Amino acid sequence: MRSHAFRFVIPLLLACIGCADRQLETVTGTLNPGEPIAGLDPDERGRFDEGVLLFSRVFEARDGLGPFFNENQCSACHTDPASGGTGEQFAVRATHFEPPASCDLFEDASGENLQTRTVPALQERGIHRREAPPGASGRDRFSVPFLFGLGLTEAVPEAAILERADSEDRDGDGISGRPGRESGQLARFGRKAERTTIEGFIASALLFEMGLTSALRPDELLLDDTPWAEEVDPAGDPEIDDRSLQLLADFVRFLAPLAQRIPDDAGTRAEIAEGERLFAEAGCVSCHTPVLETGAHQSRALAHKRFRIYSDLLLHDMGPGLAGACGPVATPTEIRTEPLAGLGFRSSYLHDGRALGLTDAIRMHGGEAERARAAFDALDEVQQARLLRFLQSL
Repeated sequence: MRSHAFRFVIPLLLACIGCADRQLETVTGTLNPGEPIAGLDPDERGRFDEGVLLFSRVFEARDGLGPFFNENQCSACHTDPASGGTGEQFAVRATHFEPPASCDLFEDASGENLQTRTVPALQERGIHRREAPPGASGRDRFSVPFLFGLGLTEAVPEAAILERADSEDRDGDGISGRPGRESGQLARFGRKAERTTIEGFIASALLFEMGLTSALRPDELLLDDTPWAEEVDPAGDPEIDDRSLQLLADFVRFLAPLAQRIPDDAGTRAEIAEGERLFAEAGCVSCHTPVLETGAHQSRALAHKRFRIYSDLLLHDMGPGLAGACGPVATPTEIRTEPLAGLGFRSSYLHDGRALGLTDAIRMHGGEAERARAAFDALDEVQQARLLRFLQSL
């Protein structure tokens, strides 16, 4: 376990040595979820504010909603503890996996995401939901992800993510994270690391959750190859114009990350600090990298920043117990390391919300996380409580 602690401490020390040269600024985040990141210029703040309004807009069938959909506004899912947060809904996906690495996302059948609602014109035809395509071998559900701090995540240089990858486990530590890909490009967004940019991430959510087409996702969700009749889908494509998509992306891009919540009393602060040390020594930081750094960016608010994320943004094998759907390059057992910033605002855990407590979530980790799970189990009750108290502060 000590080797994992050194693996955590040494990169942080090296990063700090370079801070002066690159003038890195640490972003502590906000205690008021939903606020914009500090340092936006007036134009960026204006785009953020416009994006807020679009994020809460309620769409109807005449606007392009559906015909298949799950919700009629972005904020219907991303609402807790503020706009851009999480929710109680789940996205359900069905895929087919052929070992060792072939994943069918059913793109010829409108994709792997399933929708549970339809517009009235389809309901009149007896169609109330979109079922899994025939041949689906894996099914999964994914909880609503936090959007806070995604602009910083996007601004992390590709090289900084790739240097943490070790797909062949050459160092023999049991951790073999590898990058997700979308059309050959590094992907850092999505539970299966399947989206490369915030724009692409949002365009996919608009299509699969609301049935709204855009220039990036121009094809409607169909039952077969037959286009919808006008009474079913009256809006012309694309149903989201380029400017609206960009404003939504800028709202998400400029959302401030959440700050760690540390009480004022010295005793609790000491317990949290001890819990963070135990978290590192258990090897959890081998995947949940505490701090990442952004590179050059056209927005000064996002350029050359250090921020807490607790993720390496790589895919890791979590074992058969957490297996489900596959992804563009992810096997059914691989999941992108979940960022832990904001963990204290969640009431259920893991990618599918199956764990109702943090202890259960840790003990459900398998695959590459087995060593860290065993290290947690080896702690005494007081040490475990302090590690959990640290996690609850995030």
